[in-house]
Amino acid sequence: MEALTQGHSVAWLAALATSLVLTGLVAGVLAGLLGVGGGIVIVPVLYHVFTLLGVDESVRMHVAVGTSLATIVPTSIMSARAHRKRGSLNPVILRRLIPGVIVGVLIGAVLSGQFSSQVLTAVFATVAVLVALNMAFKRDDFAVGDGLPGAAGTSALGVSIGGLSTLMGIGGGTLSVPLLNALRVPMHVAVGTGAALGMVISLPGAAAFLYNGLDVPLRPPGSLGYINLLGVALIVPATMISTGWGAKLAHVINARRLRQLFALFLALTSARMFYGLLS
Repeated sequence: MEALTQGHSVAWLAALATSLVLTGLVAGVLAGLLGVGGGIVIVPVLYHVFTLLGVDESVRMHVAVGTSLATIVPTSIMSARAHRKRGSLNPVILRRLIPGVIVGVLIGAVLSGQFSSQVLTAVFATVAVLVALNMAFKRDDFAVGDGLPGAAGTSALGVSIGGLSTLMGIGGGTLSVPLLNALRVPMHVAVGTGAALGMVISLPGAAAFLYNGLDVPLRPPGSLGYINLLGVALIVPATMISTGWGAKLAHVINARRLRQLFALFLALTSARMFYGLLS
């Protein structure tokens, strides 16, 4: 029992479990309300939770990212199947992006074992700022092209999505949806295709974080590699339950204003991460 709890008190473990359930509920509501992937919520919330609970800084971000990727595996499968049934998954776009995404995931998997927690934190904080700016200020008519670029451009796009998503612990949707939409891919198709990319990214990404974290000391209790199994067990069902709540709230709340508030949350999270790195 002592080995399992790693010397933590019952109160500490109860606080961890409660925080994980709340993380899943918040991620689900925001995913249903704003159409954002759960990972962009789960990673910063877990980062803050682990900070408050005193999880060592050397493993804090790795466990947050690995756990997030593991939670995305079942949710992305369900989401992709639902979008496919509704006809909002474009197989042509998916086939063109997948090779580059897989290469990006492999690159991210290798780098995740080499990067320190500080580097992973810096990567997340930097990209989160860009996501926040896009959410807060993007115009509905903004576009940079008409459809996917040529083979080289599409490959580069896929590598970027796969690599950054793996290092950040997010599904493909957070990056692919705004990028595809900026290429005049209809929003519902971008969302459905992004959900399918989440399957391609999350499974090998989670496996890499599991392997890279084996026998690493100072991880929170219940961790296999850099994946906290307690977190997966509590976050996934909470997310599935609360996504429907968010979808219902979307019809009664000003979504644009809420997106701006979420962008502020991401910006403040990024600032907090940068402050921690520099202090």
